[in-house]
Amino acid sequence: MSTPTAQVNIIGLTREVYKGLPTTLCAGCGHNSITNHLIKALYEHGVEPHRLAKMSGIGCSSKTPAYFVERAHGFNGVHGRMPSAATGAKLANRDLMVLGISGDGDTASIGLGQYCHLIRRNLDCTYIIENNGVYGLTKGQFSATADVGSVLKGGTVNAYEMIDVCGLAIELGATFVARSFSGDGKQLVPLLQAAFSHRGTAIVDVISPCVTFNDHEGSTKSYAYIKDHDIILHTADYIAAGTEIVVDYEPGNVQEVEFDDGSRVLLRKLAVDYDPSDRIAALTMLHHSRERGEFITGLLYADTRSQDFCSRERMTRQPLVELGEDELRIGRDAWSALMQVAD
Repeated sequence: MSTPTAQVNIIGLTREVYKGLPTTLCAGCGHNSITNHLIKALYEHGVEPHRLAKMSGIGCSSKTPAYFVERAHGFNGVHGRMPSAATGAKLANRDLMVLGISGDGDTASIGLGQYCHLIRRNLDCTYIIENNGVYGLTKGQFSATADVGSVLKGGTVNAYEMIDVCGLAIELGATFVARSFSGDGKQLVPLLQAAFSHRGTAIVDVISPCVTFNDHEGSTKSYAYIKDHDIILHTADYIAAGTEIVVDYEPGNVQEVEFDDGSRVLLRKLAVDYDPSDRIAALTMLHHSRERGEFITGLLYADTRSQDFCSRERMTRQPLVELGEDELRIGRDAWSALMQVAD
């Protein structure tokens, strides 16, 4: 009797190869859903693990690279500095597929400057923002993407305008910008695969509710509730397992997602006939969606004509580690000729 063989992808690898360590995030966290969608997208896309460079900064989101493709390269940088590390990796080896995982705090607060310059340069990478509107590692303060009027667990109301990472990316010249929801794998997986194939900076903002610090009444990015727990001997926090929410709705429609605590989020999926090549229309649409209190999801903007950073700067195709001293140390005549070409 023959033993059934495991199903493999286009390069002969099983899905198990694309998994990583067990998650240490809260049960029901939207980030875990994103990880599962990433595993599916990478497996189906046929990404070679040894060519994948997983980059991250600091935060709950930045733990994600440990949970998929264990055999890939990985680098966990300091808070907000992931874009610099990603740039260095891509410049050193253009054959690498650079995949950055960041959060709303890591991107839109301490890392905002680096985020902006990565986009301006159009570095060839996929940049995923796991966006929950709070700082999960430091007890749930508002992040810069928190919506005006959203409320903290303690009752504080956010009075500051939010930073729309997608609108900012389009304004700065990003060549691929998409938004999705962690519970909508049907939409997110193909968006991720399109981002992998794009030559340039591909921004994918994923609304990913926090089950611990952003699940109370008045929150705009929540998904579960925190259950009261008796405190015995010590002052301790109890984190109840959240319930993962999955949505599936047709393009052009609005989906209201209600969470266990009664709070709601409105998701509007882009219509089939939407033109993602119209930059001004994309910015206008994002502006109107914020006025309606909605999150537009889908491919918001794409420009396939622009050169990526390495091509524009004429970086060598050969990885720098493979170049010899003679190739790296050019002579005075060669340098003068290069400067004339550059002028």
